[in-house]
Amino acid sequence: MAQNIGEFLTNRARRDTDLEAIYEPATDNRLSYRELNDRSNQVAHSLKDLGVAKGDRVGLLLMNGKEFVETFFAVAKIGAVNVPLNWRLVADELEFILDDAGTTVLLFSEEFAELASELRSRGDKTQISNWIQVGGDTTEGALDYDDWMGSSSTTEPEIEGGDDDLVFIMYTSGTTGLPKGVMHSHDTVLWANITNATTADMQHYDRFLNALPLFHVGALTPIITSVFVGGSITLMKSFDPAASWDLIRDEKINTTLMVPVMLQFMLLTYDAENHDHTSLRNVISGAAPVAVSLIETYTEMGIEIHQVYGLTETCGPACIISSEDAVSRAGSTGKAFTFTEVRVVDEDGNECAPDEAGEVEVKGPHIMVGYWNRPEANAETLVEGWLKTGDIATMDSDGFVTIVDRVKDMLISSGENVYPAEIENVLLSHELINDAGVIGIPSEKWGESPLAVIVRADESLSEQDVIKHCVGKLAPFKTVKAVEFVDVIPRNASGKILKRELREMFTYDADE
Repeated sequence: MAQNIGEFLTNRARRDTDLEAIYEPATDNRLSYRELNDRSNQVAHSLKDLGVAKGDRVGLLLMNGKEFVETFFAVAKIGAVNVPLNWRLVADELEFILDDAGTTVLLFSEEFAELASELRSRGDKTQISNWIQVGGDTTEGALDYDDWMGSSSTTEPEIEGGDDDLVFIMYTSGTTGLPKGVMHSHDTVLWANITNATTADMQHYDRFLNALPLFHVGALTPIITSVFVGGSITLMKSFDPAASWDLIRDEKINTTLMVPVMLQFMLLTYDAENHDHTSLRNVISGAAPVAVSLIETYTEMGIEIHQVYGLTETCGPACIISSEDAVSRAGSTGKAFTFTEVRVVDEDGNECAPDEAGEVEVKGPHIMVGYWNRPEANAETLVEGWLKTGDIATMDSDGFVTIVDRVKDMLISSGENVYPAEIENVLLSHELINDAGVIGIPSEKWGESPLAVIVRADESLSEQDVIKHCVGKLAPFKTVKAVEFVDVIPRNASGKILKRELREMFTYDADE
């Protein structure tokens, strides 16, 4: 029997009919698994009525909400392919993705009605024939989502597709060059959820808080896993640090996922007298290395931070730290997930010695099928079953992995490799630094020197204060040589610093 991801929801609704599936704080709307599955079936029948068939691509330009979740499972049930879209992109970028994927139907939230109208006005630049608006006054040329799906049957549609058939194409953030569509099949998603459920401490009846956008795999996979194990999802429309603490208290949240910058913002709004987090078993954090100082601060609050490492190409899972090691090995992202192999290799592809830095490679049944229409990129990235991640890490003799940085973000100072994440970790231990990013700038003496881009908590913090803070904590060739202060550090949707934008902002030579 073919395994279809859409049936995760079908089976959960049969098993835990009245269990709360989703709570939307923005609308104060709660849906049981039966109600969510009924709505998903309505969407499935409505898509089929539009002529959507197995293999057709359906674009999701949607804010977090029940409509995203029910549509995702509906598309899977009928064998079509989801294309989650980053709503932070501009029209030209979205046009490229929609055309590249061959998307024929686009669902969009009211917040993006103007953007959708711009895309629609471009005529045959995309293959979209049906535009469906969620919320608000429906714009010209679009169908109203509630009217469109509301009269359809709640009966289970005929399940089509599964196993090796695609279930979603998720485009990479495109921090360098054009974005690539990462293809995942029903099988790869199934195995991602099996390994997630058996490793990441997501349990039946858990209450999971999600504040990350669902067009990112770091949010989408845990949502699918919650359905897979039978948990309840509190789905924030967008991240609000103060509201997150309130939801943890009021909804008795057991686990959540926050990228490091979100954890920083959470600290700024924490009120020990009002924010009861006793129900919270752990916080999973990924997308970038978590500063040890940040882990220690949360540990003092009685909250475990479990650092996780994964990629869109792995459908999420790669490495994760366990409860037993979260404090004693703070800074490490732990060992490989179950059903996952991880190794660290040198430039020649040979496995590195313990604690030697090299490129991370990942292998497992949840690795992507490949990049959509990119055979050259597939050949470069998928080598003998191993996924070349482009991330630099060390692995100790016990198998614990510590992510150092991205290959492309490494700088060379005085002939030595310097990983910005190591310097950022030191910078973030300063009490007057809210956020930090490090890039290399040209230097006659060193070749490259580290430039620290800082978001300060107090205007009294000076350039010399920042430089002095690094002295003695880092080797001289790693020490910050220049500092720039900004109001915000540019990041992508997954919380990763956009180093390319920082390099464009600051292009001067270091004063040495």
